[in-house]
Amino acid sequence: MRIVGLKQDDGTVLVGALSSNGTEVVVFADVEDFWASPHTMVAAGPTGPTFQVEHVELVPPVVKSARVLCVGLNYLAHVHEGTYRDTQLPQIPTLFARWPTSLSVDGAEIPVPSNEEGLDWEGEVVAWIGTPLVDATAEEALAAVVGYSTFNDVTARRAQKATSQWIMGKNGDRSGPIGPMVPVAEVGDLRDGLQIETRVNGEVVQQGNTAQMIYGVGETLAHISKSFTIHRGDLLATGTPSGVGYARTPPWLLHPGDVVEVEIERLGILTNHIVDNTHRRQDASSAHR
Repeated sequence: MRIVGLKQDDGTVLVGALSSNGTEVVVFADVEDFWASPHTMVAAGPTGPTFQVEHVELVPPVVKSARVLCVGLNYLAHVHEGTYRDTQLPQIPTLFARWPTSLSVDGAEIPVPSNEEGLDWEGEVVAWIGTPLVDATAEEALAAVVGYSTFNDVTARRAQKATSQWIMGKNGDRSGPIGPMVPVAEVGDLRDGLQIETRVNGEVVQQGNTAQMIYGVGETLAHISKSFTIHRGDLLATGTPSGVGYARTPPWLLHPGDVVEVEIERLGILTNHIVDNTHRRQDASSAHR
């Protein structure tokens, strides 16, 4: 099952499941009702109306109150490349945040900000949380996950490296493309290993396996839950393996016209096109008409 969001003309977002051939989507409920009881919804399956994909706008099935929690430096080889090659392995997860408004979907065009030389890729897995967590154990936290998605944490490196805080580099317009959510029962435990591969214009640039993660999903969520409550609908981006562009010699960044793909075993392929900054201005003009 591949779970997606559908944006209606009035701005309402529904959550539905894509058909096996990807041409139709069957609705579960609106996004608020879905995330009120996501485990139950997924177990029961969608029973609402059916829409043709070509006639709807697909969006991330994200509730407005969601937080996108992200782990940096979660693969040892990635820790040892680029800026962080001389740092010691962190004792606890390095965390940063995205806003849900930075998320986009498969096929979305990602603009390069005017003050960046290009953008960088970071293929990884996202976990969707379906049960509130407070002072959870790692086992309780892992059991709260309702599904996983392919994700590309597209990064503006100049903005990211300008300060010790990463928010500017990690929240560019449409810079967080995310694939359909696949229920956890169809994915299994990430510690058993899912293959991750990122390609730029067809050339493989990242290869990794989720078994290589330093901090597992359960222990990371448990750690976060000690500081603040994790709610239904929150997301955890689990970090990227080595092979990012800025750490190469010479650096390799994404430019307008490039196509970036992230493929993760059992979760599917996420494909996005890089465009120039005029697309941001056009989006802003359209939003104010």
